[in-house]
Amino acid sequence: MPLTSFRRLTLPLIVGLGLLGSQVAAAEGEPLKFGIISTESSQNQAPLWDPFLDDLSEALDRPVEPFFATDYAAVIQAMRFDQIDLAWYGNKSAMEAVDRAGGEIFAQTVAANGAPGYWSLMITHQNSELDNVDEVLANASELVFGNGDPNSTSGFLVPGYYIFAKNGVDASTAFKRTLNSSHETNALSVASGQVDVATFNTESMERLEEVHPDKAEQLKVIWKSPLIPSDPLVWREDLPEALKTELRDFLYAYGETDEQQAILEPLQWSGFAPSTNDQLLPIRQLELFKQRAQVEADDSLSAEQRETRLAELDARLEELNARLEAVEAEKDANTTAMATQ
Repeated sequence: MPLTSFRRLTLPLIVGLGLLGSQVAAAEGEPLKFGIISTESSQNQAPLWDPFLDDLSEALDRPVEPFFATDYAAVIQAMRFDQIDLAWYGNKSAMEAVDRAGGEIFAQTVAANGAPGYWSLMITHQNSELDNVDEVLANASELVFGNGDPNSTSGFLVPGYYIFAKNGVDASTAFKRTLNSSHETNALSVASGQVDVATFNTESMERLEEVHPDKAEQLKVIWKSPLIPSDPLVWREDLPEALKTELRDFLYAYGETDEQQAILEPLQWSGFAPSTNDQLLPIRQLELFKQRAQVEADDSLSAEQRETRLAELDARLEELNARLEAVEAEKDANTTAMATQ
């Protein structure tokens, strides 16, 4: 066989073995990269996460390195290009990671206060004359609005549907000026008078009351959303099964000791529960409801185009509804089975 032909035949094998070797190495002690979404500055987040990541590193017998970024999209992209192995996301950013970055939900945070989730908020300054959403929308052209990160569930998706889409309002054009920032930046901007009204959430409010109580006192809540499911943890679906087992074993049991509870307390959690991609079903519904409202209000579409697009969205909503009903029925059956044991 000619040498050039031999090289062409063996090169794919060598490349394949190289990839396999890198996966084995990753499974046997290379640093694990843990993505953390930017709800506030990395300088504030690092001290909260370091003790937990140290415990994870000890349990796995390998370094665990945090990955901080200035926005949610960077954490999603990092997972897409295998720069991180797992991450803490909100539900909206988790949906993007699952759909676009090969992610898979495997756990869900458990709130320290026992809440089944958290809530999106709209806030303004304590001295503001604005007392409800209707007044905000009526005066939007005169207001500076602090919107959330576009991949934030509580800062963008939830208020985007309940406050804006349902009222036929485009938040990007309705206000005098619209800014997209982290939860912390939005709250501090409202407290200092730089922004008139902004999105926020109950978890971040609890955090602000601890670290900046004087700023929290300057805020007034004028809207609270329906319940949002607790935040998911997402790993790359292609991680080695042995590593996935180690992560499950560590996280599902974490929080059983007083020392672990002390580490979780600053993160406002008491532990982690098993979860799956089905956790995203209500969020997917919300995203489709928002799209539906936007299509209905889009004057650039012809009647035929609007009807076709709405029919497509309604069909997808029916599929989601059926899946959600099946999941709820399965939960009820499991609960009944456990009660009779």
